[in-house]
Amino acid sequence: MSATAWSWTAIAVLAVAVLASLPYWLPGIVVALRVRIFALINGTEGISVPGKLVGVDDFKRVYADPAANGRSRGAALSDLFWYWLAPGPQVHQEHLEPGPRYDDVARTTRRTIARLRKDDWEELVARCAVREFDRLDGRARTSRARVVRLRDAMMPLWATVYYEVVFGEPCPPDARDLIVANANDVVSALKCTRLRHMGRRDRLTRYLQAKIAAGAVPYGLPATLTEQEQAFYLQGTYFNTAVVQMSEGMAHLLLAIAARPELQQQLRKELSAGDPQNSALLDRVIDETLRVYPLFGVAHRITSAQIALGETSIPAGSVLLFNYPEYHHAGAPDAAEFDPDRWLREHLEQVNNIPFGISANRPCPARGIAPLTMRVAAAEVLRRYALSTSVGHTRSLPNRGPCLLTPLTPLDPRDPLPPERPEPRRPAVRLALLRVRDRWEDVWRSLVQLVLGTYMVWDARRLRLCRNYFAAQEAER
Repeated sequence: MSATAWSWTAIAVLAVAVLASLPYWLPGIVVALRVRIFALINGTEGISVPGKLVGVDDFKRVYADPAANGRSRGAALSDLFWYWLAPGPQVHQEHLEPGPRYDDVARTTRRTIARLRKDDWEELVARCAVREFDRLDGRARTSRARVVRLRDAMMPLWATVYYEVVFGEPCPPDARDLIVANANDVVSALKCTRLRHMGRRDRLTRYLQAKIAAGAVPYGLPATLTEQEQAFYLQGTYFNTAVVQMSEGMAHLLLAIAARPELQQQLRKELSAGDPQNSALLDRVIDETLRVYPLFGVAHRITSAQIALGETSIPAGSVLLFNYPEYHHAGAPDAAEFDPDRWLREHLEQVNNIPFGISANRPCPARGIAPLTMRVAAAEVLRRYALSTSVGHTRSLPNRGPCLLTPLTPLDPRDPLPPERPEPRRPAVRLALLRVRDRWEDVWRSLVQLVLGTYMVWDARRLRLCRNYFAAQEAER
């Protein structure tokens, strides 16, 4: 073979090697590049917490400080969040500035959630889960394992749950589809995997406005909001945030269970032996899921006054960026590892864990019912399916949680359940293929996130939704 032929062969082998190794190095480089580009476009605004100025030990104290109460006004970063949460971010509960309007909205949300007792929540979620999983099974009609994206599979369930919470009646299919389309569009834009599709969001807004005009909300809405703003409130609080966060929380929970066959067997055994609504192991798994994979990434607050911090201080007008994952994964050598049994060994105060925020600073209004309802939904999933997965599991979950579901119950609900159901064998070949597919999807997905994310950050800075809103308010005074 000639030297030229050898050279071309070597180039071909090198090209194949580089191509084959893309999933192992390219996504990380693209993510780092995306962070650099975002920083260039957004500037260096913000004080990271924990970070150089505020350590892990001071995280909760600074978060709970009364001066860490600004939400949107005064932070250029707010333009980006308002862009992603449009329409109606100006009345979104998490983005309202402190004051009478926020108090009215927060009080309405707490009252609506508290209207249902613990038993009511369990019955509602169990009933909606049976209906939605029957619908999922009815589309497939197979006893073989099939791939689902867990976040996608969970969204219809939480859409129907929160529709009934708000309107006090079962959710019709057309409303469920509108809610799912809206929630999926918002979360996909947040993760930079798709651009915004405002038409999908506007269709839900018009639907909600019509329901409000017809007097279909029986439990009251914030009196300080206009009718259009009330529609935005429902859309942002329940049919965006609640549906997305509960769907993501369930996807993280089920993905963690699917990756651990022995844990799944223990859970199913405990749930079968006792009350499905009371599983100590499942409660620990839920707690550990929310700790390792917190639903909040970074929460930003704007200081309204100086915060003393030892020999230094945080000036008024500072933008504090509270990093939930970094805080949760600090404090112990194994803090980033998934270990439900840590809750048997360690006291809660020894673990950095604030999955629903801090009581003194806008805690999640669903903190009392989210773990409860996740338990009910997870018990129904484990009753029906064996779960298995081999994909990457990160907090942001851009892959939407691919998982193999193998039905355990008969396809025909009239057929009796077998007295003992052995665990099905894990489909090794399909899991290997699923892992390969997920790695290659990650290559393409990271490039898409780079392009779309860069565009959306630039577009948000151009539109200046938050800054223009407050400038217009100032001009009216």
